[in-house]
Amino acid sequence: MRLTLNRMVLATCLLAISASSWGQDKKQAFLDAKDAGPDFVVQGEYVGKLGDHAVGVQVIAKGAGKFDGVVFPNGLPGAGWDAEKKVKHKISGETKDGSTKLAGGEFEGTITGDTLALKQGATSGELKKIHRASPTVGAKPPEGAIILFDGTSVDKWNPGKLEGNLMGVGTRTKDVFENYTLHLEFRTPFMPFAGGQGRGNSGMYLGDQYECQILDSFGLEGADNECGGIYSNSKPKVNMCLPPLTWQTYDVDFTCAKFEGDKVVAPAKVTIKHNGVIVHENLELKTTPGGSRNDQKPGGLFLQDHGDPVRFRNIWLVLKK
Repeated sequence: MRLTLNRMVLATCLLAISASSWGQDKKQAFLDAKDAGPDFVVQGEYVGKLGDHAVGVQVIAKGAGKFDGVVFPNGLPGAGWDAEKKVKHKISGETKDGSTKLAGGEFEGTITGDTLALKQGATSGELKKIHRASPTVGAKPPEGAIILFDGTSVDKWNPGKLEGNLMGVGTRTKDVFENYTLHLEFRTPFMPFAGGQGRGNSGMYLGDQYECQILDSFGLEGADNECGGIYSNSKPKVNMCLPPLTWQTYDVDFTCAKFEGDKVVAPAKVTIKHNGVIVHENLELKTTPGGSRNDQKPGGLFLQDHGDPVRFRNIWLVLKK
C-alpha cells in the first residue's frame, strides 16, 4: 500500500512539474496547424443567431485548455459588429470532458466540435465556426509594380531572411521609396501561453520609421500597440486581427512628408486596410521607435524582429506619380 501511494505521489508531482514547465514556455510557437494541438482547433470565430439576432464570438486560446472569449452583437468585427458603439461581452472558460464551456455575465456557451451553443438568460442559439479570409489575400501585383518578395528571392532585402518560401523577420529593403501603394501578407504564429507584446510580435515600418504593429491581438481591444495600430500614434478604427496562423493583409496608401529645404511643411500620411477593412484613413504620422531613421524623409520597408517567428509573403508596391 505504501509503495502504491508513493508511486501515485511521484506521478502527481511529475505531472505538476510537466504542466508547470509547459505553461511557463511562453515562447512556444507553432507554425503549422497540424502540430498546434486541440486548443488551436477550438479557438477561432463563430457566427450564428442568438434568438432572432445575429451574433459573433471570438474564442482565444490561453494555453492548457483555457480560453477567453468575446461576444459581439450583430456579428464579428468588420462583419456586422458596430465598432463605434463598442458593445461586447467577455466570457472565459476551459475544456473538460470533450467540450469547452465558457461563461461571463449573462452569457453561457458550450463548444462541441465546430458548434457553439450560446445562451443569454432564457435566449439560446447555435453558432458555427467559420474561417474568414482577407478579400485581398493572394492579390496579384499590377503591371509596373515593384515585386519585393514573391517567395523565390530575397535579393531586394538586407539581410535576406528566406524561411522556405516565406520571408522571415528582421530585414529591410535595400531601396527607399517615397509615395506608393503597398500590398503585404503576414502570418502570426500560434503562441497559446504568451500574451500582450510577447504573442506573435513584429512590425511593418513604412519609411523605416512609422510602425504599423503586427501582433497576434485576435480578440483584444484594438490599441495602438496591437495589430493594425500605428505604434504610439493611433489605434485602429476596428480590431480586424484574424486568428493566428491565418494569412492576413495590409493594403497601404502612403504619402511621404513634404519639405521646404530642411523644414517639414506637411507630415507623412497613410491609409491602411487590414484584411480589407479601413483601420486608418488619411492619418498624419509621427515617427515611432524601432526603425533605423526618424528624419521623415523617404526610407525603406522594414520588417521588425521582435523575437517571434512571424512570416511574410506576396509583398509588392506601386510607386505613385
